[in-house]
Amino acid sequence: MTNFAAYMSYRRQQIHTIIPRIGLLILTIAIFLGCQKEKRPVGVLSPKELTKVMMELYLAEARASGQSMIKDSVMKYFKPAEQKLLAREGVSDSIMRITYQYYIERPEEFEKIYDSVIDSLSLREQKEKGKTFTN
Repeated sequence: MTNFAAYMSYRRQQIHTIIPRIGLLILTIAIFLGCQKEKRPVGVLSPKELTKVMMELYLAEARASGQSMIKDSVMKYFKPAEQKLLAREGVSDSIMRITYQYYIERPEEFEKIYDSVIDSLSLREQKEKGKTFTN
């Protein structure tokens, strides 16, 4: 066997041992990237922050709906209250839009947030009823 033929035989052996290793490396990287948690983009409210804002919005809406007004008037009353509430929380309209869009694309997370809002509002209602009965 010539030196060239021996060299080519040696290279073929190397290639046959490298290919499975490359495949294993690619598979490992794919698994690693697939298992990483997706990070929220900058500006998107955390579930805890969104829960708090949504609770406040629902309470403001309930106060507005409790007024003896027609629906158009309630909306005229509620819109400034909503803007004031968001400003107090340090959240802009654009942040709310981005946040809602982010969680709408992740329904499981959004459902957990809604469950948290409902639980928090129910707990708050029970506490208010308890205060009413003790007074």
